[in-house]
Amino acid sequence: MAENASDDKAPMRERIKALALDLLIQHGYRGVSFGILAKLLGTTRANIHYHFGNKESLVEEVLEDYVAMTLSALKEVWTTPGRSITNKIAVMVEHSRKRYLRYNPPGHEGKPWSLIARMRQDSDVLTPKGRAALQRFSRELEECFIHAIEDAKARHELSAATPVSDVALQLAAIANSAGPITQDAGDFDRLEQLYAAFTRTLMIAFGHEPIARAVASS
Repeated sequence: MAENASDDKAPMRERIKALALDLLIQHGYRGVSFGILAKLLGTTRANIHYHFGNKESLVEEVLEDYVAMTLSALKEVWTTPGRSITNKIAVMVEHSRKRYLRYNPPGHEGKPWSLIARMRQDSDVLTPKGRAALQRFSRELEECFIHAIEDAKARHELSAATPVSDVALQLAAIANSAGPITQDAGDFDRLEQLYAAFTRTLMIAFGHEPIARAVASS
């Protein structure tokens, strides 16, 4: 495990959820069981059942909490007024890097780090609420991108001709594929390069000329 997921001083319910989150990211839905959780937490399977009833309910709650937390953090990045689109992309990269490094310390790269990506692979065994949480994440993240691009147009950072939906769709494709991209590459660099290439292309195609020249030369 990348780090100790459970704080011994935290309530047992929160310790269970924290550990389940780490195990779900690292091993997927099928890599989590009440027996494993009980052993790692030094408690009983009955205690896990007491708090969550069954595995489906536990995974559903962990996923819904993760989606809410992640969307809250990303909305703060993408809907903050006055922040340039290039800065928002840079902050997005750093947000992803922080998550990546939690599960990929130096010398142990290329491992899963995104619960969203992991649970998409296991969507066939999720509850309807779990699948709805994944859909909500994709929908609301793309809405954040649309907001940011429209804001950049309003501030004349991007030209009026910028195709908002098309640009948002490309950003969403990168963000939603971030986990698999780093796993395929074996490190974080490829994802960072992809965001940088997208930024250069966007600004050269639709940025105001002085900004576009500066981005192109960077």
